[in-house]
Amino acid sequence: MKQKRLLAVVGLCILSIALRAAPARNVLFVAVDDLRPELACYDHPMIKSPNLDRLAGQGVLFNRAYCQQAVCAPSRISLLTGLRPDSTTIHDLNHPMRKTIPEVLSMPQHFRRNGYETVSLGKIYHHSSDDNKLGWSAPAWKPKGDWKGRGYLAPESQERINWKNKRQRGVGPAFESADVPDNAYPDGQIADRAIAELKRLSEGTAPFFLAVGFIKPHLPFNAPKRYWDLYDRDRIMLSPQVDWPREMPSFASNGNGTSWEINGYVGIPKKTRPFSPGLSKELIHGYYACVSYVDALIGRVVTQLDDLGLRDDTVVILWGDHGWKLSEYSAWCKHTNFEIDARVPMLLSAPGFGAGKRTDALVEFVDIFPTLCELTGVSVPASCEGASMVPLLKEPDLAWKGAAFSQYPRGPRMGYSLRSGPWRYTEWVERKTGKVSARELYDHSAGPVSSANLAEQPDHAETVKRLSALLAKGQGWKAMQKGGRRIDTP
Repeated sequence: MKQKRLLAVVGLCILSIALRAAPARNVLFVAVDDLRPELACYDHPMIKSPNLDRLAGQGVLFNRAYCQQAVCAPSRISLLTGLRPDSTTIHDLNHPMRKTIPEVLSMPQHFRRNGYETVSLGKIYHHSSDDNKLGWSAPAWKPKGDWKGRGYLAPESQERINWKNKRQRGVGPAFESADVPDNAYPDGQIADRAIAELKRLSEGTAPFFLAVGFIKPHLPFNAPKRYWDLYDRDRIMLSPQVDWPREMPSFASNGNGTSWEINGYVGIPKKTRPFSPGLSKELIHGYYACVSYVDALIGRVVTQLDDLGLRDDTVVILWGDHGWKLSEYSAWCKHTNFEIDARVPMLLSAPGFGAGKRTDALVEFVDIFPTLCELTGVSVPASCEGASMVPLLKEPDLAWKGAAFSQYPRGPRMGYSLRSGPWRYTEWVERKTGKVSARELYDHSAGPVSSANLAEQPDHAETVKRLSALLAKGQGWKAMQKGGRRIDTP
């Protein structure tokens, strides 16, 4: 047993040395907004995602990947700096990275310093100007087209756009199905630009870090009609869990329906929960259509990479920035510590590693920065608070993290959460006093939705005690980290 472990360690050391000695590798960094880990390759029975399934078959699918906070700006900034939200101090949409933590070292900045041409297309940061001077070789590119407001093409949708309310300016219906080409919508333009950029970058001498951020399936659920036609709405099933979990602290949810992000869209009832079955299925239909639309666009980009002969020199990573509720708990959107919000899809294809693998190891978004560094031979910054996942690419069943950590604030409290084994455990910590004011414990052995908070049940007292020590009020990741690279099961 010891000899086998020694051989494995030696093999990983040789692999690490080989990676550092190899020529610099390119990075294709693909972000998808609001994408749940529900694709055919994640065993979803309805989603049609042949291109992402193919990408999964060419690399490693991470079945238990987690974001650090289930809302756009904090999640992306955490990923792109390798720092957890408590370290970035960014927990909302109102604090751009460079204005809040101007001296922080970002991933694109680090790669640029190491000789890479770094390019941003579409939505990478929530605030599009973040890193324009330090991280990107040229200002971040955004699509332009004939759409109105937040991407509406149909005249009947354009007539219903809200132009008066500053907070909801440009918002119209929650979905649209226009019979148009793929590049009539913003994401199609992003794919076209990515294909053109790959051609340009292939003719240069510097390695590239090409970040391509697709907007769908973020609201509004607008996609060309042919992608809507892929689905039979009558087959769409609504979540049977119609209520928030029993014994859940009231502030743990993202509201009773009056404050959801989706409520700003035309045609969405402002105070009704749950939505009618017809409306719920129509929304889910639109979400599915957007997933298949983005899948097709990503397929075009990856095909261009292959056609240019760049695949053997390029690391490809795809991630969705957080989860999203689609009628679970009769709720919508993200903004919680629940499993359905924190779990994310992540696919990674790297030259020299096996294909068609999947791992159940717990990994986090903060692990992406050190992983891409190691895969490309770039030094791993000391500031990174995650661990390189490279060993998992070779041995997907390797013993790994004991927990994945996330957090979400609610007024005077910070909710610190972890996933460990079948459990999701959360503590609500009063920011002023540090006192734990509420606890949540959910059993996810049967799936990502749970019906009851078990934290106060006597039968689970030992589990709560063990997980509380592991969480350590959100700081437990520090005790598990060893050497900045590898995190072992405690």
